[in-house]
Amino acid sequence: MVVLYSSIRRTFRLLTRRFTLGLFAAAAALPSRAFANVAPPRNEIRESLAKHFTDLGTAGTFVGYKVEDYLIVASDRERSGEGKLPASTFKIPNSLIALETGVVADPDKDVFPWDGVKRPIEAWNKDHTLRSAIAVSAVPVYQEIARRIGQERMQKYVDLFDYGNRDIGGGIDQFWLSGALRIDPIEQIDFVDRLRRRALPISKRSQDLVADILPVTKVGDSVIRAKSGLTGREQGSLGWMVGWAEKGEAHTVFALNMDCPEQRHIEARMSLTQACLADIGAV
Repeated sequence: MVVLYSSIRRTFRLLTRRFTLGLFAAAAALPSRAFANVAPPRNEIRESLAKHFTDLGTAGTFVGYKVEDYLIVASDRERSGEGKLPASTFKIPNSLIALETGVVADPDKDVFPWDGVKRPIEAWNKDHTLRSAIAVSAVPVYQEIARRIGQERMQKYVDLFDYGNRDIGGGIDQFWLSGALRIDPIEQIDFVDRLRRRALPISKRSQDLVADILPVTKVGDSVIRAKSGLTGREQGSLGWMVGWAEKGEAHTVFALNMDCPEQRHIEARMSLTQACLADIGAV
């Protein structure tokens, strides 16, 4: 069996969490020592997924978790377990923390006024609500949100979410952009799947609201709820796309990251994600 996780210890932690949150609800009465007897998800490498990146002239990784099949499909063994800066995919936990702490009470009514600084992305140069800010990935709004949350509360929730390496060093409004925070595709999937199932250790209301404001892309009869991310050139221009796809009653949680040395790579993040999802029958 191909093992996608970077260590046995992390595999066990992931499975233990899923067990605790009810994925193995029928066995919930078993003692903790029984966890070692729980079969891991089936997993496989598909070369067709890796080919999408090489055809585009770049390097990257895609991991999909087909929930109903309990199957993890990945493009590779190595990069799928490498931690990277989350960039704007951190807007998902940042939104959850903002709502849970009351920094944002209503994602449609609380307004963050534009500070008047003209930025290259025109959509950022206006007032925003949480819903409109996540739609255009408005970094300045989320930096202000992080400052209002503050270091202590931010660390508390990053720990509570078991998000990546949990390291928020590098500045309260920079740690996910250029600081110390790292997360790999398997950890992204684990976090997003807990949101999808409303299994994070916070209120259901906060999780419902964030799931509702996530950008939506429709592909035929399927729906993709996902957040993009992009680091700056100083960090190597890494692009992300993380979320989940819904096709009827079937759900697939996914994470893609790729090197984006050219504008065409940045623009291809969603189309490449859709191609990978189509390859595994998720859309």
